[in-house]
Amino acid sequence: MSIQILSGGTITAPKGFLAGAAQAAIKKPGRYDLTLIYSPGLCSAAGVFTRNKVQAAPVLISKAHLAGGQSHGVVVNSGCANACTGAQGDQDALQMAAAAGKALGCPAEQILVASTGVIGAYMPMERVLKGIQDAAAQMSADCGALAAQAIMTTDTVPKEVAVQVLVGGTPVTVAAMAKGSGMIHPDMATMLGFITTDAAITPALLQTTLSRAADATFNMVTVDGDTSTNDSLFALANGEAKNPLLAQEWDAGYGDFAEAVVYVCRTLAKMIAKDGEGATKFLAVRVEGAATLDDARRAAKTIAGSSLVKAAIYGKDANWGRMICALGYSGAQFDPMKVDMFLGPIQMMAQGSGLIFDEAAAKKYFEQDEIQAVIQLHDGDCSAEAWGCDLTHEYVTINADYRS
Repeated sequence: MSIQILSGGTITAPKGFLAGAAQAAIKKPGRYDLTLIYSPGLCSAAGVFTRNKVQAAPVLISKAHLAGGQSHGVVVNSGCANACTGAQGDQDALQMAAAAGKALGCPAEQILVASTGVIGAYMPMERVLKGIQDAAAQMSADCGALAAQAIMTTDTVPKEVAVQVLVGGTPVTVAAMAKGSGMIHPDMATMLGFITTDAAITPALLQTTLSRAADATFNMVTVDGDTSTNDSLFALANGEAKNPLLAQEWDAGYGDFAEAVVYVCRTLAKMIAKDGEGATKFLAVRVEGAATLDDARRAAKTIAGSSLVKAAIYGKDANWGRMICALGYSGAQFDPMKVDMFLGPIQMMAQGSGLIFDEAAAKKYFEQDEIQAVIQLHDGDCSAEAWGCDLTHEYVTINADYRS
């Protein structure tokens, strides 16, 4: 398979998708904070959501609207999570869907809703509704980049990617954008993510594809160990590419399409880890030779999420013992006497025992912006990779006055 990365590709790169953005002053004036993503053609739709027991109103409403597996688009705001807002929050989320549907000419039930921001605050609905009108008035295929800006909170950069792949001989485009910087931990760790594609695919197969991709990518990201109340990942497929309909996993081209979805999700997941609040270093933890995929994922996520590991990365300290400690309490099944460990090119451990290593070389390696740990369990053929970042003083500064 050959995936072609589309330079400058945005969420509107697939045929038939439009976006609009507005400055609604939901939390602060002077910034884009509301966006609409829309396809005039009805889409197959799928979603994956937070597993936090406390779920925001837009999560609950979008779950209900996805019951039919079809949608025309999404209305998204930043600045207010609309979480822990009771019946009023539910009504506000429904009103957002209704207003977007009316402005775009489709039923409210065919609009999904996503919100991110402060928990416990109520939506400033007068400004939100005006923002929806403003965004709808300038819907265009050229507004994809603005849409990616409008969903940001503490993100320092927009996160977007688009690729093209052949599906049954037909060019198909898959695009995605996400926001996420803090309150990021496995269990649907996108915060907010959106995938558009012009592929023709059934809702059921799209849901299967999205769920698997999320497990392998977004659910392998951890910034701070906190799973949000609002995490939502949506996929919309409008069929405008006119490829032969993908209905079963064995259909020609499905494997290539699924890999393209995984590719855009993995790209965004790494962007989220690199843009972790206050982060100065990106950490990739790869666990190889596990007996099961669950063991590999559990081990990699636990190591990447350890506060002690993250602090050592920030301090440029090759303290591999913190990693083996996290491996031990991860819940993964393995034989400690078989474990090998590498930090970059430097082997730290062989057959369960530490090795004497060049401290100067290790220090030099930890000066880099990207750090990789590889742990070989020698128990099977399964592997997984998790992504995170270091834990810095700036993280505390950001989250000490997040509501201010």
